[in-house]
Amino acid sequence: MDFTVLTLFPELISSFFEHGMMFRGIEKKLITGHCINIRDFSTDRHNTIDDRPYGGGSGMVMKQEPLKAAILAAKKRTPESPVVLMTPQGTRFNQEKAMTLALQNKGLIFVCGRYEGIDERITTTLVDEEISIGDYVMTGGELASMVIIDSIARLIPGVLGSPESSKSDSFTDDRLEYAQYTRPEDFEGLKVPEVLLSGNHGKINQWRKKSSLQHTFLKRPDLFKKTKLSAEEKKIIKQWCQELEILVRE
Repeated sequence: MDFTVLTLFPELISSFFEHGMMFRGIEKKLITGHCINIRDFSTDRHNTIDDRPYGGGSGMVMKQEPLKAAILAAKKRTPESPVVLMTPQGTRFNQEKAMTLALQNKGLIFVCGRYEGIDERITTTLVDEEISIGDYVMTGGELASMVIIDSIARLIPGVLGSPESSKSDSFTDDRLEYAQYTRPEDFEGLKVPEVLLSGNHGKINQWRKKSSLQHTFLKRPDLFKKTKLSAEEKKIIKQWCQELEILVRE
């Protein structure tokens, strides 16, 4: 899958592609990552890429000419890739959207705005989708694009070291991930649950399902509204309630 990022700060994106999971995915030829410097498409000797907004107001707006040229250059390289604008006005990004984008396998072209945003005529004529990572404003779309690329790339088979890792991620089934532990067994008096040391995979799986439900109930109970409890989950929660009742009595 190909990721192309249009930005005024290509060094931010290049560093992202050169480390960790992204680098391994590129090395395995499972994904490709490219940067396009929007400033390279400016047409004057000052490399101007912004101008004052019509109607007045503070800040500057990214000009349409260099941005259009940059988008067309990206589309020429990967014609099937949709153009995504990172903006707080876009559709809220989530795990379901990450899986959808990972499955479409057409590649993605990310437009990272700066200043007060981009000329609306670019949005209406060249952008296929607007996406937001949350109801807050940042200085540019670079960090947001990296968030989305990371979440999509890890869903592509072979990119992660373990193919099972993404299957147990939080939000994959509208439940938070179970608690994780590693060595040492005893850390400052806090011990790893004995069941995880038992080697009994059936009991470990049951413990993990219970831990996942507990995390979801305590941290994100709203997720239960998205997906109804299964019969197994109801049984686990009922057992948990009985255990809590015993603790309260004591």
